[in-house]
Amino acid sequence: MIKDVLLFGLFAVTLLGIARFHKYALQIALGGLACVLLARISLTEFSLVSHLQHEASILLNLAGLLLGFSVLADYFERSHLPEKLTVVLPSGKLGAFLLLVLVALLSALLDNIAAALIGGSAAITLFKRKVHIGYLAAIVAASNAGGAGSVIGDTTTTMIWIEGASPWWVAEASIGAVVALLFFGTVASGQQHRLQPLVRDEHAPPPVDFGKVFVVLLIIGGAITTNVLLDHNPAIGVWGGILVGGLLRKPNWKVLPPAAIGMFFLVSLVLTASMMPVESLPESTQWTTLGLGFVSAFFDNIPLTKLAIEQNSYDWGMLAYAVGYGGSMLWFGSSAGVALSGLFTEAKSVKQWVLQGWHVIVGYVLGYFAMLLIVGWHAHPLPKKHDAPGHHVEAPADGSLPALVPPEHR
Repeated sequence: MIKDVLLFGLFAVTLLGIARFHKYALQIALGGLACVLLARISLTEFSLVSHLQHEASILLNLAGLLLGFSVLADYFERSHLPEKLTVVLPSGKLGAFLLLVLVALLSALLDNIAAALIGGSAAITLFKRKVHIGYLAAIVAASNAGGAGSVIGDTTTTMIWIEGASPWWVAEASIGAVVALLFFGTVASGQQHRLQPLVRDEHAPPPVDFGKVFVVLLIIGGAITTNVLLDHNPAIGVWGGILVGGLLRKPNWKVLPPAAIGMFFLVSLVLTASMMPVESLPESTQWTTLGLGFVSAFFDNIPLTKLAIEQNSYDWGMLAYAVGYGGSMLWFGSSAGVALSGLFTEAKSVKQWVLQGWHVIVGYVLGYFAMLLIVGWHAHPLPKKHDAPGHHVEAPADGSLPALVPPEHR
């Protein structure tokens, strides 16, 4: 018990240090990782080699995606397609709001990291690099909310899908996402409009470089293909697309060093979180799931989702929304936030993110209660290997698990 408290205390101190001294976020994250690792090796029976083997796939894919999507975002920015958006999107607050809607739609079809970086790249052009921190938080929230309702839009929803959840269960998260987007999108668009409006350029935008657009599509297509065919390793497809696309349009490798800082930061946090002695989650109810959204802002959503799958008694749409969107509340709470902060270093302030992006937190609560009111809480135990394909067992009304679920998952 004392060992567990010490480990959680070290992790908490690391997070508080990042929040207070955000300019040294990477150094603090690496220092916290070293302290937690030392404590685990000294105080518990812990094999670092075995642990790294277990976590290698997630860590390598996360690192590869963060670096690869930074190259993708640069291709998108240099394609002049963002300038074309000034012609398509209306000026003023409505244009800023519709950009957030576009980010959410892209995330549902592609990936939340890619969607956030594409949205950030577009914002650089559309708002002359003067982007409100509240609007940056909204871009991250839009990417995470959009991915929450799609089994291909986020790593956590893909994990739930792989374990046997119906895509329709996860799709219910779209209800919360739409309600949240309507709220935080409206507020954030007003913030951005007051700081720097989206104004149509008097001059015709430069012609779109469709070669660079093709490379962007090639990278995204590679990510989707290898995620499906190569046992969920999208980073391989991303870098395959970059190498093949480089034959058509030369990539800008200068974007990698800044992106590497964010990559090492997030990977170290994820690795630290994976070493926490969290063996189970509280009993799954609509209220504990609501709380998991706030936990997700501090604690990586991938291990949270793993624990929820093992517990196997959640409303998976509610969980997808909570752990997917919840990370938007802090800049380092999701990989999309870390990636976007690589483009906008001013976003690396917990205080400013919360104060100016308060609407993201309120939007989360509004969206969650909208889901409760519209579809309600319905726990769906995931089918096991011996179940027939597509078969699932409804949970009893009292919230207990049916006898079909093994004791270790009750």
